[in-house]
Amino acid sequence: MTSSDACEMRWPLRIRLLTVLLLALGLGAGRAAGKPSAADSLLCGGPSAVAAAPAEALSGLILTAFDRSAMWVLDVATGRRYPLPETLPCAGNCHLSPDLRSITYFNDATNAINRMRLNGTGRELVSAYANDVQWWAPGTFLIWTPGNGAYLQAEGSSDRQMLDVSGVSVVQPGGYRGLRITATDAGFVRELVDLTPGVMASAPIPLGPDVQYFDAGAWSPDGSRYAFAAPILDGTGAVAASDLFVIALGQGTMQRVTTLESTVGRARINGLSAGELSWSPDGTRIALWVTPLGEDPPEAPTRPATLYVVDVAARAATAYCGYASPVTTPNPPRLRWSPDGGHIAFAGVTADAERGWVVLARDVNSGVFAELSEGVYPAIGTAEVIAWGLPPG
Repeated sequence: MTSSDACEMRWPLRIRLLTVLLLALGLGAGRAAGKPSAADSLLCGGPSAVAAAPAEALSGLILTAFDRSAMWVLDVATGRRYPLPETLPCAGNCHLSPDLRSITYFNDATNAINRMRLNGTGRELVSAYANDVQWWAPGTFLIWTPGNGAYLQAEGSSDRQMLDVSGVSVVQPGGYRGLRITATDAGFVRELVDLTPGVMASAPIPLGPDVQYFDAGAWSPDGSRYAFAAPILDGTGAVAASDLFVIALGQGTMQRVTTLESTVGRARINGLSAGELSWSPDGTRIALWVTPLGEDPPEAPTRPATLYVVDVAARAATAYCGYASPVTTPNPPRLRWSPDGGHIAFAGVTADAERGWVVLARDVNSGVFAELSEGVYPAIGTAEVIAWGLPPG
């Protein structure tokens, strides 16, 4: 296996050699696929950039904020909206359950992490002493402590399975790999480390250099794959471009799934927050923002961001015209898939200052934007769609 087969990135020699060695140790007979041959496509939704949303075609519950006091529910089918008492607007610290019907949240009245159904019913305490609570698997929580420790705990149980998460920021859903950033003589690098309790850890799987604004990443819903943006470095070690890669742990493969280096040039995938890639509910596609940089520094782009959807199996990316986000830094709007995977919602800025931020949904098949609601409030510095899920079953 050659270094170009392994990861296709022009890294400094020391990192290239480390990558080849650890891929061999961590993936066994694994291989990395070559560059995708399909060119990026452009999908426009007709002459109108934003269309009225046909209520019968869209459903589910969206959580967002229409003031600073609480999270709000937006019933997509009816347009009805209402606040949820004892909640606060949140960004990355509210997490949908695997069945898309419940969410973890911070209870403002008790200063604890609770769970509730998306319509605000069925509230239960999860942890009175936690920084964050995520679903590790159906029926099991991953609980992060204020001291940056983590443990697994089944719903309704007090038993804990402690994990050694030293230096780890993200844990694999349903599995025992964690994302760790380490310092080397050549700079910071990312790797997936083995967290399996009680056994000798297998070798880390290297993901290459960690560079701010070029390190977005996320696990697939079932935890079988990790997608990550990676910088493409030139001969001097400077970032020449950025592309998206996917590693499949069970198959032992690492694939480059976009060709932004050749189609866009020097560009940024998403923003400063490292965990903002958005997988579709069925794990087949990834939504992201691409911001062309040209000669701009990554923290100060002058051009807006374009929405892309990447078909992982086909290794083909579709760019959507009709709306470009002027908000790019530190992060563009978070992208939230509809439960059926047919639309992507986000909070967008309009030219009408009185209407302010609106909830927009992009039909991934037709390319049409639909406006679902106006007046979204930037309660956490910017306006966000927190989640799009299902009502109680």
